[in-house]
Amino acid sequence: MSEASLKQALADLGIGWSILEHEPVFTVEESETIHAALPGAHTKNLFLKDAGGVFWLVTVDHATRVDLKALAGAIGSKKLSFGKAEDMERLLGVTPGSVTPLAAINDSDQAVRVVLDTRLADAALVNVHPLRNTATVALSGPDLIRALASWNHPVQVAPIPERA
Repeated sequence: MSEASLKQALADLGIGWSILEHEPVFTVEESETIHAALPGAHTKNLFLKDAGGVFWLVTVDHATRVDLKALAGAIGSKKLSFGKAEDMERLLGVTPGSVTPLAAINDSDQAVRVVLDTRLADAALVNVHPLRNTATVALSGPDLIRALASWNHPVQVAPIPERA
């Protein structure tokens, strides 16, 4: 799905959002300069695959150091590892650096389970990519959850365990 279609889908749901265009970012560190320009929670996304072959997209606050071993139990999964870029592109239609929970709109087979950190679920503003890493979209946590549910991706909200 195109970014224009994504924006239309959000508009059709009555979801308000704002967008900031910027240079490409591939890591949380590279996005630090954007944080000053945008209020709200900034995110990072983990595209994972468990030992049972299930794909997961976990969205957390950008500063969270996720404990992958503990995460499996927290979300009701088996042992987790990072998913392959080819699977991400095939299932979500995005490449590494552009992964976003909004990419679930491209997963018409519901092959990817979406998890949102509890701290983001009620946030007034959550900043995510709009299918590309040259812009950031801000929308509320509840609106993000509502959009994903409307695209047949009910969000699992869970406290994400952090590494010490």
